Amino acid sequence: MVTGMNNADTALRVLVAGESWMTHSIHVKGFDSFTNSSYHEGGDALLAALRGNGMDVTYQPSHIAANAFPDSVDLLRTFDVVVLSDIGANTLLLPDRSYVRSERSGNRLHALADWVRSGGGLLMVGGYMTFQGIEGKAAYHGTAVDAVLPVALSTTDDRQEHPEGVVPETVDPEHPVAAGLTGWPALLGWNRAQPRPDARVLARIGGDPLIAVRSVENGRSAVFASDCGPHWGPPSFLAWAGYAPLWCNLARWLAGRIR
Repeated sequence: MVTGMNNADTALRVLVAGESWMTHSIHVKGFDSFTNSSYHEGGDALLAALRGNGMDVTYQPSHIAANAFPDSVDLLRTFDVVVLSDIGANTLLLPDRSYVRSERSGNRLHALADWVRSGGGLLMVGGYMTFQGIEGKAAYHGTAVDAVLPVALSTTDDRQEHPEGVVPETVDPEHPVAAGLTGWPALLGWNRAQPRPDARVLARIGGDPLIAVRSVENGRSAVFASDCGPHWGPPSFLAWAGYAPLWCNLARWLAGRIR
C-alpha cells in the first residue's frame, strides 16, 4: 500500500518539475544581424488540470528545479506525487553547489528511486528532455530513476516523430487510470521504451507504450510517453475531454487514492 497522505479528504500534494526553456535567436537581415532571447513554459494545461481538480501543486521550472528540487527522501515525503516533464537527468544531478562550487550534494535520482520504493508516486512525461530524449541528452537510461519506471529506457535517441499524427489506443480500459480515456486525438510523437515484465500497459501508440504503470515495493510509478502539451500534443489534445481525467487519474493512482 502506498504510504503518505491517502485520505480522500486531504488535498493531494504534487510537485511538477520541468516544462520550461529559454530560446536564443539570431536574426540576419542582409549585412546586419541581432539576437534576442525569450523564456517559455509548456505545462500550463497540465498544471491547470491538476489544480482545477483540487490538488495542491508546486511547480518548479527547470532552472528553479536545478537547485530547489528535493535532494533527500525526507524532503520528497512532503509530496504525494512527483512529475518529471521535459527535464533532463543532468539538471537534477548537477546543482550549482556541485557543478560550480565542487561541493558534495545529495544524489536526487537516487533519492527519487528510494522515495518511490518507500511509498512515493513518480510520473515521467515524455519530451525531448525526458526518457532518453533528443540525441540521448535527457540521459535517464541506466539511472536509479530508470530502474523504478514501468518501462526500460533506450540507450540512444528514443524520439518517434510523426507529424502526420498517430491516434493512441486504450488497451486496458478496466484500470482506474484509463477511466474516461476514449476518443483519443492524434499525437505528433512520443518516446519509445520497452515495458518491464511487471508493468501494466494501459494505452499504446504506434505499437509502443503510451501509458504504463507499475507497483515498486511500497510505491508506484507511471509514464506518459508523449508531451503534456506542444509540440507532440497538438491543440486538439489540450481540448480533449479526456485531458484532465488523464492527469488526475494518474496522480490519484500514484498516490494510492484510487486502486
